[in-house]
Amino acid sequence: MPVVPLPEGLEAAVIAVASWLKLGIEAVSIAIILVAMLMAVGRLLRQALGRAAPDVRMGLARGLSLALEFQLAADIVGTAISPGWDQIGKLAAVAAIRTFLNVFLQREMVEVPRASPPR
Repeated sequence: MPVVPLPEGLEAAVIAVASWLKLGIEAVSIAIILVAMLMAVGRLLRQALGRAAPDVRMGLARGLSLALEFQLAADIVGTAISPGWDQIGKLAAVAAIRTFLNVFLQREMVEVPRASPPR
């Protein structure tokens, strides 16, 4: 089957879109972390004032877990536009670390509510 040449500039356009998409996904991840941190600080302040507040650690863990998912998605998009073996190896290492962190965050979010005394 003959190879059909791509229209001129199409590859560059796809790379540009993927780069912007990666940047956007990373920005969403940072925004999630910022919101999770602000909510955690708010909950800490409410607890310091003696008011009832949701569990600070669990709320922060949920935010960090979601941010890790977005960071992994950004890494996958980044590797899609430059799929060299070096990039694939880095993606594998980063994906393994983020997955490891996420698994333990998820496990803690499931186990801690069971271990907490009823109010």
